[in-house]
Amino acid sequence: MESARPKHTLKKGDLVMVIAGGNAKKRPNIGKTGKIVRFVGAERAVVEGVNFMTRHQRQTGPNKPSGKISTEASIHISNLMFYVEKIKLPVRLKHKTLADGKKVRGYLDKKTKEFVQI
Repeated sequence: MESARPKHTLKKGDLVMVIAGGNAKKRPNIGKTGKIVRFVGAERAVVEGVNFMTRHQRQTGPNKPSGKISTEASIHISNLMFYVEKIKLPVRLKHKTLADGKKVRGYLDKKTKEFVQI
C-alpha cells in the first residue's frame, strides 16, 4: 500500500522549469517556466502556461458554442525542476533542519557550496 505522503519536494505555487517531455516539433515544452497550479494524483502537476492540449467541443445548447477548447494538461513531476529566478537556473531541492529544530527547503549554491534557504 502506498503512503499518502508525496515523494517529491515541490509544492503548489512553486516556480518550476520543464526539463524533459513534449514534442520538439509540435509542442516544445523544454525550457518553459511556470507556477504549479495544482497536483493531479501523486505524481503529476499542472503548470501555468505550459503543456496545452486542444479538445474539440460540440455545441450542446444555444448558449454553449462549438469550437476548439485549449486547456492546460498535467506533466509528470520527474520532468519538472524547481526554478530559482535569482540565478536563472533549475536546482535540486534539499531539506535541512536548522539549529532550532525547524525544517526548511533550499538548495546548494554551485559556486559557494552553501545551503540557500528558500
